[in-house]
Amino acid sequence: MSILYDEGQQAIATESRRVIEARVNKEELLPLLETTGQYHEGFWTTAKEQGWTALALPEAYGGLDLGLIELGLIAHQAGRSLSGAPFLTSSFGAAKAIELYGSDDQKARWLPGLASGETIGAVAFAAGANALPARPSVTLTGERLDGAMTGVAGGLAADIVVVFANGPGMPVLAVAELADVQRTAVASFDNSRLYADLTFAGTPAETLISGAAARDAALHVLALQAVITAHEQTGGAEAMMEIARDYAVTRRAFGQPIGAFQSIKHRIAELYGYVELARANCIHAASREGQADFITAAAAARLSATEAYDTASRDCVQIHGGIGVTWELGLHLHTRRARSLAIEQGNMLFWEDVLVDRLTGEAA
Repeated sequence: MSILYDEGQQAIATESRRVIEARVNKEELLPLLETTGQYHEGFWTTAKEQGWTALALPEAYGGLDLGLIELGLIAHQAGRSLSGAPFLTSSFGAAKAIELYGSDDQKARWLPGLASGETIGAVAFAAGANALPARPSVTLTGERLDGAMTGVAGGLAADIVVVFANGPGMPVLAVAELADVQRTAVASFDNSRLYADLTFAGTPAETLISGAAARDAALHVLALQAVITAHEQTGGAEAMMEIARDYAVTRRAFGQPIGAFQSIKHRIAELYGYVELARANCIHAASREGQADFITAAAAARLSATEAYDTASRDCVQIHGGIGVTWELGLHLHTRRARSLAIEQGNMLFWEDVLVDRLTGEAA
């Protein structure tokens, strides 16, 4: 596709930005940093009211039957405004896993609730720092899960979870309810992400897909989430670049705006380059959903967006000088979010390996 959005997509971007900026503000987000187990309920209520939870799901199950491009636009605006809830990504990932690999009964049971937002989903694949381990940390035996998953984003509030587990001699992708699962809150520097350690002890679960295809399915779900996260990162990077630019043209030193100094203007110009490269990679990756090179495009988007957000959040603080590290200004909200999103769907080392493996395979 073209790297330009069409009229309908531009309308989605414009309206979602207007709604989010009207309903999410720094004063509501700052207290969440010091409170474990809470998220910005106003954002999630808005997401449900606006139909964002249903955007990329099938009409047969209450969805709007749009795609990754449109959901990415929402995520971009959420990233700009630091939405205080991780469920736009995690519920989407869980829903797509069920839609793509579940039975008709499983789809009918779970997808309507996920589409409406009344059911919250989480995805738990990682074992420690490994986003998709060769040997998962949980085991599925006779449709019962045992073991523990650590640092699951959204895990404190999720109703269901899709897990990558060891089956009987093969990997398995399974879905389980979390009503009776032990959850331990993980205190972090970005508590609104609701990280939790989940301990399964004979927890009932249903298999979505098993065998060698289960690992490929898990990577595909992870890539779908990575594209949404990359859009969110790009939105945050764009916001930080604009904040730095606006400050540089108003703050004066030695009789002129600090933006007149090369050390500042060049840094902001570099941030613009980072943001636009990340944006182009995100659009390309979203447009390649369902194509053979989707995983490659998702890895490229993830890497460029992570670099853009990390760099923009760091440089914006430095351009502001001492005031940049104050609690009241709130730049640290973006710095914290940049670090959280950098690891949620697998860190840069993981996606670099995925990208190299794909490119060498294609070249061969």
